[in-house]
Amino acid sequence: MKLKSRMLLSCLTLLLIAVPALAVPDFADLAVHLKPSVVNISTSKTVRSQRPVFPGQPSPYDEFFEDFFDRFFRGQPMPRKERSLGSGFIISADGYILTNDHVVDGADVIKVRLADGREFSGTVQGLDPKLDLALVKIDVGQEQLPVAELGDSEKLRVGEWVMAIGNPFGLEQTVTVGIVSAKGRVIGAGPYDDFIQTDASINPGNSGGPLFNESGQVIGINTAIVAGGQGIGFAIPVNAAKSIIPQLRDTGHVVRGWIGVTVQEVTQELAESFGLKKARGALVTDVQKDSPAEKAGLLRGDILLALNGKELKTLGDLPKMVASLPVGKKAKLTLFREGRDKTVHITIGTQDKAQSSSKATKPAKVENAEKALGLSVLDITPEVASRYRLSVEQGVLVTAVEPDGPASEKIRAGDVLLEINGKAVVSTSQLRTLLTDIEGGKVVRVLIQRRDQTLYTTVKSK
Repeated sequence: MKLKSRMLLSCLTLLLIAVPALAVPDFADLAVHLKPSVVNISTSKTVRSQRPVFPGQPSPYDEFFEDFFDRFFRGQPMPRKERSLGSGFIISADGYILTNDHVVDGADVIKVRLADGREFSGTVQGLDPKLDLALVKIDVGQEQLPVAELGDSEKLRVGEWVMAIGNPFGLEQTVTVGIVSAKGRVIGAGPYDDFIQTDASINPGNSGGPLFNESGQVIGINTAIVAGGQGIGFAIPVNAAKSIIPQLRDTGHVVRGWIGVTVQEVTQELAESFGLKKARGALVTDVQKDSPAEKAGLLRGDILLALNGKELKTLGDLPKMVASLPVGKKAKLTLFREGRDKTVHITIGTQDKAQSSSKATKPAKVENAEKALGLSVLDITPEVASRYRLSVEQGVLVTAVEPDGPASEKIRAGDVLLEINGKAVVSTSQLRTLLTDIEGGKVVRVLIQRRDQTLYTTVKSK
């Protein structure tokens, strides 16, 4: 027995010895090699404030002067200079630099400081506010600057080591390291949310700086942090930047493909309510008037599954894929409608969004709570629409939601009910009729208007 125990311990010891240690990479040589391609950016711009600023120590005459300015200059904006710091990196030897839009937008003066201490005046060559990217140019004559190599962010894996170089809090050429914590993060920054999350220390002033992989290639542009969050920073994938740099350089702005639909995520409950077995794609909640989508015959309630044969795995895939398509070209869109797949061809347009029209409904009186959903509702008259500042005149207004009721986690007071299971809601009395036909315990698909957003949700009826 003792012999067996010793043999077992020996085997375990050999196994432990055989497992290789996961060593932390040595970033010292890499930092030395990459720092020359990273720049510090300082900007100043004129902003106007309502009151004059009295610098220095308090004076017994301050109150008099403030009262004088209040009486004679009240309401007249006073100009002042606002300064900010950021980072960037050189993408071409002749002086083109990539940074964030929010670092340089509106700046009167842009100063670019190289790693060797030399300072140049910068000019904005192009801005892309939607992706928060900007292209800045400095004049270096015939000199060839060191360039940061752009990598492939699609190949990046969660857990890989990364290194950030930048200008946090004005501390030039600061190097921090960490790993890729996640990919494809949506943080509410815009329609093209698709961020790399990292625990490499990112702070104010790092904005616009590069996130490098272990091979020394830029795989992201540092752009955002979570306020109060430790070890949570976000970077724009470099592939998104690579696709627009030529436009920023040549025209100063970005033209993206657009089809004119508003979409939302397809949950499993919504998928089942539409007859789709698996939750996937993007659910159309609105089709803009005179848009490519309307001309192609897309309808509210369509579930978009693929574009040019490429599956739409998540909600965020659609705007990114459409934006990358050439304007004026036809694309094949696969969708799910009324229980079956359907293919339509759509001509990609530009992002000049048309305004949606609304339909008027008859005035009607207040009705009692709809027990099936646990809601109190009100017909939308012109007076009600004006009083509650509603952007629609069709549907019924939710005035109260029963606590712990069927809709308590899905619908809010102030929402407008537009459809029940695909049927338009035109009045409270008609809503009651629609709900009467629904068996208790069944999942009801509801289309609602919430402020300026149209979206689907599901509620299990009583």
